[in-house]
Amino acid sequence: MRLTWLKMRPERGGKMAKAATVYDVAQRAGVSIATVSMTFRRPHKVKEETRKSVLAAAEALNYVPSASARGLVQGRTGALGLYSFDYFRPEPVGEPEDGRSAGPKGSEGGISVVRDEPDDHLRFPLYVDEVQRGVELECWQRGYALLIGGGGRVNGPTVVTDIVGRVDGLTVFPNTVPGEVLERISRRIPVVALSEGPQHGGLSTVSVDNRGGMRVITEHLIVEHGLRDLLFVGDIGTFDAKERSAGFQAALRAAGLRVPRKPLEGLAVDEHDTGSVVDAVLADGGLPEAFVCVTDVAALNLMTALSARGVRVPEQVAVTGFDGIMAGRVGRPSLTTVRQPMQAMGRAVVDILVERIADASGPPVARRLPVELVLRESCGCRRPGPLCSRP
Repeated sequence: MRLTWLKMRPERGGKMAKAATVYDVAQRAGVSIATVSMTFRRPHKVKEETRKSVLAAAEALNYVPSASARGLVQGRTGALGLYSFDYFRPEPVGEPEDGRSAGPKGSEGGISVVRDEPDDHLRFPLYVDEVQRGVELECWQRGYALLIGGGGRVNGPTVVTDIVGRVDGLTVFPNTVPGEVLERISRRIPVVALSEGPQHGGLSTVSVDNRGGMRVITEHLIVEHGLRDLLFVGDIGTFDAKERSAGFQAALRAAGLRVPRKPLEGLAVDEHDTGSVVDAVLADGGLPEAFVCVTDVAALNLMTALSARGVRVPEQVAVTGFDGIMAGRVGRPSLTTVRQPMQAMGRAVVDILVERIADASGPPVARRLPVELVLRESCGCRRPGPLCSRP
């Protein structure tokens, strides 16, 4: 929902003019108070001519809709919450990245020259950013405000509890809030988890076919490229990652191939950590024929580390990802991946929350969305496109 904060013109003597009410706007626009409310809460439901008339009256009167007043009447806040995380800051944010303080209020700005970081293209937008965009769009469409929060391992439960007191429903990303905390919150307001798994038992969920998607991309490497020595890359601490690992193993078993005893773990956004893992692989007997990565970020980090050590992708080793973030499209080589419908996931959680807010008596809702195999250069396909064209 787009909100415009309008300054009240002070009366003589410095006092603020009396705030206009919904009744004043309705009278000036010649409509009912219900139409005024609908214009601000669900503008797509109001005829364009009527909407323009209401907005013009509101602007002339310096009217700002009162969410608190509406909440008292309806017993609701008119807001939804999203509890997110940041790949790059697992702990609470302190000082700015360059170590400088923000400076005193009123201090003059300036221009500095910095050297571009080689992994900047990995930083935005990520999976969480794309899903959040879908949540934002659907909230705007339905007339809900959105409160976004996040925290590290230290202050996470405190932050999410604070959000809960200000919203009518909450969406959480995987492994951001302990299961027992979510269960307690769900007794008060509807909660939708962006994952499946035992920790979300009893909650509504939105997920994708993680196992099926990873099985398909692994089968592509085996069938279309004739690869036999494949290694799964990424930590499997989350339910989604475990499902992807299971899909990888299922494809290998179906093809009669050996399943590696354990995945290659320890890759991080930090260039040094990822490089150390790659060095260990090279020292332990050389490269597999393909790295099948649990996320696009892991795949992009891996390709950066391989390139720095003179290993060519896909000529010497194939690399694939999972998510479908923008960086995989613009990097070179472009990344073969399984694409999640990230914005659709964000819209779906809002749709479920709105349904549950209206009627919470039914059973939890579980929606699993389909994924797409996107073939690009990093697997060995000659050119990006929907069909594989082997060299």
